[in-house]
Amino acid sequence: MTDVLVTGVLVTDEAGGEIGSAVSTKIVGVAMTEYLIAPSILSADLARLGEEVEHVLAAGADLVHFDVMDNHYVPNLTLGPLVCEALRKHGVTAPIDVHLMVKPVDRIIPDFAAAGASYITFHPEASEHIDRSLRLIRQSGCKAGLVFNPATPLEVLSYVIEQVDMVLLMSVNPGFGGQTFIASTLGKLTEARRIIARSGRAIRLQIDGGVAVHNIAAIAAAGADTFVAGSAIFGAAAKSPRDPHRYNSVLAAMRAQLASVAAGEPK
Repeated sequence: MTDVLVTGVLVTDEAGGEIGSAVSTKIVGVAMTEYLIAPSILSADLARLGEEVEHVLAAGADLVHFDVMDNHYVPNLTLGPLVCEALRKHGVTAPIDVHLMVKPVDRIIPDFAAAGASYITFHPEASEHIDRSLRLIRQSGCKAGLVFNPATPLEVLSYVIEQVDMVLLMSVNPGFGGQTFIASTLGKLTEARRIIARSGRAIRLQIDGGVAVHNIAAIAAAGADTFVAGSAIFGAAAKSPRDPHRYNSVLAAMRAQLASVAAGEPK
């Protein structure tokens, strides 16, 4: 049996004020977590998207997070499979992590798979047949995942976990960037981490919404291993010798915070 150890972690806002508490999770008998950072290109300069993606990957990002909104499931309209395909044609070889905020989902899944998506995740509320949608993603050659809004419980996960490669928890209400992290998501992260540990499967636990340098350590301590950040990264572009690729400093600061968690000393 896999054991999960938990300890207390204080969560603060950017100014250092306390906004809540979390638990630090450690999975006994499982190799040290590989933390992945996934910049959300919705916050990039879309007029120079190919160049922006090149720079953020060269600065140390791991995945390209691709937010797809339909002005139906969420009140915004964003990127489609042609943009995903264009990034691949531009030469982007890093994994592309497609987060579908659309309803229904099955019609668009094959299009994104053909366009070069690596992961495709969707909200259970957006599919009439969740197991079928997950299987469709995998049959299309991509890794599959489920996304849970802040007030959506995790119960469905236990019924389809054999089809899941990624669990994404929203720490803001989906639809717009630049929102404040919802602290109650920390406890939900710990719950999701326990479910994943019990499954014995290699499932990534991703967080999306309000992730920044000042809180990424607490989020990691609560159980996340993959971190979506949009405005916190693309809004920190710098022109200096320390930032040959614009985003070196902000990504290095995030890595330093994550390293403190890996060392057992969350800041």
